[in-house]
Amino acid sequence: MKITFQNISYIWKKSFGFIFSGVSILFTFFLNIAQASEPKPWQMDLQEPAGIIATKATDLHNFLLIVITLISVFVLGLLVYVCIKFREKPNVKPSKTSHHTLIEIIWTVVPVLILVVIAVPSFKLLYLTEADKPVDMVVKVSGAQWYWNYEYPDEEVAFDSYIIAEEDLKDNQKRMLDVDNPLVVPEGTRIKFLVTGNDVMHSFFVPSLALQVYSIAGRVNEIWTEIPMGKKKYYGQCNQICGVNHAYMPIVIQALPDNEYKEWLKEAKVKFAKNTSKEINKFALLEKKEVKEIK
Repeated sequence: MKITFQNISYIWKKSFGFIFSGVSILFTFFLNIAQASEPKPWQMDLQEPAGIIATKATDLHNFLLIVITLISVFVLGLLVYVCIKFREKPNVKPSKTSHHTLIEIIWTVVPVLILVVIAVPSFKLLYLTEADKPVDMVVKVSGAQWYWNYEYPDEEVAFDSYIIAEEDLKDNQKRMLDVDNPLVVPEGTRIKFLVTGNDVMHSFFVPSLALQVYSIAGRVNEIWTEIPMGKKKYYGQCNQICGVNHAYMPIVIQALPDNEYKEWLKEAKVKFAKNTSKEINKFALLEKKEVKEIK
């Protein structure tokens, strides 16, 4: 078989898309840049996982990436082989083969087996995320246009969390990520989040903790996670397009040591008493005004 420039050019044109896809997958797999609980410049991989659910989800992602890469490389090699072997010049009279029973059985059974292999860890992770495990605390999260409201039902504390305007940022604060009132939790705890909405659909999304749940008005969705030990901030964002200021709904979960959390909670009970939330205050003032007008 004589390989000419025309043959190489023809093969390249036919297989360029598959080569590009394969290289992109391999590049993404081997380039591990993100090593923090926040997005990084030129980040290609997932954020560093925190907690058992996030760790298992990342392991499943890496396993699936290997499977996809192997399949892509195999298909690419098969296409290149077919393009070379069955090109027009050495096959003036094309084959008229219509079917091949063994090959048809193989390409039916093998994908089924691959799906079964993928399904086993997938169902295990799904069961883990849905399991009703005992928790250390409960936090109610309400999405609104365009801020988050956090409530600690057992502590009678509730407050709103807004993005910090760019002109108000301090040196250690991050643009489009930091908020005025982060969700503060103790380190090393298992937390259940009750997520609902006040208006349109939102999404409570914290990648490093593998938290992803919709915030829907009139409905309460549950999700749990474990906060690892260590004083750290976990950044997230509304992951559902919810209006013109959708990009300005960051999420910050601040994990503190137990003694610091207790100090914060003591201050929060004064500053953020449940009946002093901004929205509650607003409606309370309106009610007082209406009562005065009636009198």
